Amino acid sequence: MPPINAAMRCANFEERRDRAMALFAEKGFGQVSMRELAAHVGLTAGSLYHHFPSKQDLLYDLIEELYEELQATLEQGRRAMARGGSALKCLIAAHWQLHAERPLQFRLAERDFCCLNADQQARLVMLRSGYEAGLLRLIAPKARLQGDVLVATAHVLATLMNQLPGMLGGLPEDQGLGLMEGLLVGGIERTLG
Repeated sequence: MPPINAAMRCANFEERRDRAMALFAEKGFGQVSMRELAAHVGLTAGSLYHHFPSKQDLLYDLIEELYEELQATLEQGRRAMARGGSALKCLIAAHWQLHAERPLQFRLAERDFCCLNADQQARLVMLRSGYEAGLLRLIAPKARLQGDVLVATAHVLATLMNQLPGMLGGLPEDQGLGLMEGLLVGGIERTLG
């Protein structure tokens, strides 16, 4: 039997992670045992424990990856601004695309965050807060709000950017993007203008 190369191992691992994510999304994180998870992804429980010490570690990894991808959307917005384009339009399109590619991760991040331990939750809150602050700096760099109101505004804005694509996903992309932009621009102008 020929040896399995690193790319093949990586592809198998990604496929198994995707299966695990689908199972969590379908049944709910708390309803899936490690034994059931291992069987679903085609591993023994011992092999699964080799990659992730617990279900929580796997869930954390999936949600952390989403926040890393969201952080990358901010870089796309910065590049759009540097070229003289609209950061908001770029961010809306990037969030729409990310939601299309990773709808299950968005669902897990919203629904199953509470299943993580306190340290994992704290690390994700820190990642989300950094993402929210960066998003607000790009979209409304001259916002007059301060303190808790500014933090709350950033949280609401990020929540809308992350959830509107799922809510509008039944529309053709151009209509969904247009509606999302109208909703966000209107809210930003009234709140932060």
